[in-house]
Amino acid sequence: MSNTVKVQPDLKFVEELQAIGGDSLKKCYQCATCSVVCPLSPADNPYPRKEMVWAQWGLKDRLVNDIDIWLCHNCGTCSTLCPRGAKPGDLLAALRNMAYRTLAPLPIIGKLMSSSSGMLPLAAVPALFYGIVWFIMASKVGSFLPTFNWDAATHGWVPAADGQIVFGGLFPGDYVIDPVFMLVFAFMIWGFYAGVRNMLKAFKEQPKTFIVGRKDEPSFIACLIDTAKYEILQHTQFLDCNDDEADELDIKRAAGHRWLMFSFIALMIVTGTVAAGHWGGWTLRFLGITGLGDIVSAIGHTPMPFYHPVKLLALVGAGLGVYGLMALTKRRVNLDEAKQSSSWYDWYLITLIWTIFLTGIAAMVFRVLDVAVLAYPIYYVHLIGVFMLLAYLPWSKLGHLVYRTVALSYAKKIGRIPMGADK
Repeated sequence: MSNTVKVQPDLKFVEELQAIGGDSLKKCYQCATCSVVCPLSPADNPYPRKEMVWAQWGLKDRLVNDIDIWLCHNCGTCSTLCPRGAKPGDLLAALRNMAYRTLAPLPIIGKLMSSSSGMLPLAAVPALFYGIVWFIMASKVGSFLPTFNWDAATHGWVPAADGQIVFGGLFPGDYVIDPVFMLVFAFMIWGFYAGVRNMLKAFKEQPKTFIVGRKDEPSFIACLIDTAKYEILQHTQFLDCNDDEADELDIKRAAGHRWLMFSFIALMIVTGTVAAGHWGGWTLRFLGITGLGDIVSAIGHTPMPFYHPVKLLALVGAGLGVYGLMALTKRRVNLDEAKQSSSWYDWYLITLIWTIFLTGIAAMVFRVLDVAVLAYPIYYVHLIGVFMLLAYLPWSKLGHLVYRTVALSYAKKIGRIPMGADK
């Protein structure tokens, strides 16, 4: 006589899952088309068929600890070919969205990130802070739209009626930019550390795959390097998502992600160079090495002329970012909602990155054109956008840069997916 298996569904979890993008999961009748057509799903215990039935049954514990939700790159093939319109790709995206909310600590941030109504209090933090800074500095220099000249003796900007627009004069980098963003960066690292720790703890329940002919299990570091080499730098998973019938927008999706990634790398180099030049020069002068300190400071001194190598790299980075955003936005706008949907997380991330790039470019343009009434307010919005991108990164969709990288590396370690060179 067989034993009776009792399933206790979490109905609240099912409702929550439907509310954040998995609203069509009940249409699934387990035909397995999704697992068959997925170009990335492993042959052994493939996804997303099992995730669809787990979601229908409300098996929250299995789903939130499922490594396969991170292996999916949301190409939409499964949703496009689903005969019932159940949108399996949307379900996996919804599960990742749920993970962004709960992996990192301070779940209140994840809850606020999950809807448009939560954006106001999140944006209010940097908006209020930099608004107060603006008011204090305006009171100090005598204008809300001041101009400055460089004082070589004090190595600082001083107000001058016939000067130039200098964002660092109104928002001093030494006090309200660099220290604040260093704290924000530390907060982001702490959030990711806790989130990754929770993720790896959950993955310990994953069964290992026995691979005939495989020697010793690779170390996690070796798998992490392999993932960085293939999945991050070469975007092999995105390319594998495309087949002979993939349309132009799907093909450009991989290019859009790649160019946006290179854009962020370029802008990180620019930011690091400016910070290292400024603080390196300050340190050398503090130690009494004035001549070398002045030379090092000149490397990162802003505003930079357009022929400066660092400035040129910044412009290239901005151009790559806009190109990548255009490709990703075009694909997102042209998605067939009957087959693949866009969630709040998708549009929030795209809108925020567009805001950062456009305000950064516009602030530079209006600074060069000497239009203070537009340059300073736009730069103020730019600061808010950058703050929100960094501070809330572990709870946003962009957090997949870390979470998916860890998941792919762990999947390689346990043999769930092959190493890059073995494909």
